[in-house]
Amino acid sequence: MRGATRVTFAAGAIAIALAATACSSSSKSTNSSSGSNASGVVTAWWGDPQNPLIPTDTNEVNGGAVLNMIFAGLQSYDPKTGKAQLANASSITTTDQQHFTIKLKPGWKFSDGTAVTANSYVDAWNYGAYLPNAQNNTDPFFTSIQGYTDVHPASGSAKAKTMSGLKVVDDNTFTVALTQKFSLWPDTLGYSAFYPLPKAFFSNQAAWEAKPIGNGPYVINSWNKGSGMQLRPSSTYTGDFKPKNGGINLKVYTDANAAYADLQAGNLDIDNGLSTSALKTAQSDLSGRFINQPAGILQTISFPLYNAGWSTANAKLVRQGISMAIDRATITKVIFNSTRTPATDWTSPVLGEAGGFSSTLCGDVCTYNPTKAKQLIQQGGGIPGGQLTISYNADSSHKEWVDAVCNSINNALGNTSACVGKPVGTFASFRNQIQNKQETSAFRSGWQMDYPLIQDFLQPLYFTNAASNDSHYSSPQFDSLVNQANAASDKATAVSDFKSAEKLLVTDLPAIPLWYQNGLVGWSSKVSNVALDPFSVPVYTDITVNK
Repeated sequence: MRGATRVTFAAGAIAIALAATACSSSSKSTNSSSGSNASGVVTAWWGDPQNPLIPTDTNEVNGGAVLNMIFAGLQSYDPKTGKAQLANASSITTTDQQHFTIKLKPGWKFSDGTAVTANSYVDAWNYGAYLPNAQNNTDPFFTSIQGYTDVHPASGSAKAKTMSGLKVVDDNTFTVALTQKFSLWPDTLGYSAFYPLPKAFFSNQAAWEAKPIGNGPYVINSWNKGSGMQLRPSSTYTGDFKPKNGGINLKVYTDANAAYADLQAGNLDIDNGLSTSALKTAQSDLSGRFINQPAGILQTISFPLYNAGWSTANAKLVRQGISMAIDRATITKVIFNSTRTPATDWTSPVLGEAGGFSSTLCGDVCTYNPTKAKQLIQQGGGIPGGQLTISYNADSSHKEWVDAVCNSINNALGNTSACVGKPVGTFASFRNQIQNKQETSAFRSGWQMDYPLIQDFLQPLYFTNAASNDSHYSSPQFDSLVNQANAASDKATAVSDFKSAEKLLVTDLPAIPLWYQNGLVGWSSKVSNVALDPFSVPVYTDITVNK
């Protein structure tokens, strides 16, 4: 979810090789020696989500965090390894990697007491894919299902309201026909876009959006936009991740430093939005109540390729020069206190080499070389518009690193005003500008994996018209290689084909890889058993409140 779920960062099978990264955990969660209070409520950092909390319309981290607490999908991802495992599904079977039969565990309910059935999934997926509903989380998640182009054509009106590839067999069984073989498809089904929806959503959507109903471990008790949300354990949840606390109170912050001050003062229990200034002292400030571990997050700078100035052949050279003008090693050390690792590709080290990570793919383009950088930018005709701006949301800790990146570019070019940061008030406003194609120069971007597959780092961001393709990159060759990878009958072949597609990004450079971001969280002395999953999200259900 999708940044850095995502961008979006921040927005996901393959075994995760955490040891493959250069980063390492600096601390481990502590267990309470005095026992826990099962009814104790945890207060946690949060930001307002961009859209209503509809699974098929949420592709950013704030909304995604809530969806993963109030919903459970067909699959879930192991909070330690990231490996996909059956959740609401009792089986997902196929004989040809293209036609799948999904059986549900009987007896599962939504928090309003209604049953979770095959229709709950089929209706939700058809709603998400149907063009007039204008959902964000459609491509690539539903594009592989037969009939998608009828409900969501690239142009013109929809020819159907439901996808022909979805068939309900009985209350607990449905079948899915894909447009081609997709051997890794079952491992994608833990992502929030595939969550089910209750009948209440379809009977009164406005009421449902005001207080969403899911089938997960928590229910929403109250929600005041701009302030926070109260979640409490669901009495109807029958899955494996039952809360070990009395609930989670999410508190909205628009200033990361204010959140950290609240954490230190004991007014906040969980802070996973740590400011860059806090990173320098968090380990000592919090007496070890701090985790810094590898996560499936990549930070990038994207370009608006829909803008004429950035879509020329020469602009590729400019983008390559900008990338080579960024001193990643110094910035990650000085600004981020080594909680980031300079990026060498468009994936993440948590995938491991077998999963598609490469420490060499980007090569010289991602290597600091100010002399070559200046040469390429001049060869490309200079920065379009005469000045590079890097847009970012000002309600999180981005100013310091954006300024550092610009300083690095300015130093390389010998021009103190060649690059400047361009703050936007809130994350929601920032995302709206991007989605409305209002960017005229570079903007910060990032990706928090939805599931640990190389496909998730490439297709949603760079496939033509994909849901999170913020730069609007389009390459028939890239698309063809991605389709070829998805059709591969085995994982190794699929990964190899995806890496071939990724090589095109080195020269086309719709987004500059900056650094791999670690998962970070600090916590108060009031709570224990704090951990981050491979997506860098706190495992809320496991957090306990000390007696």
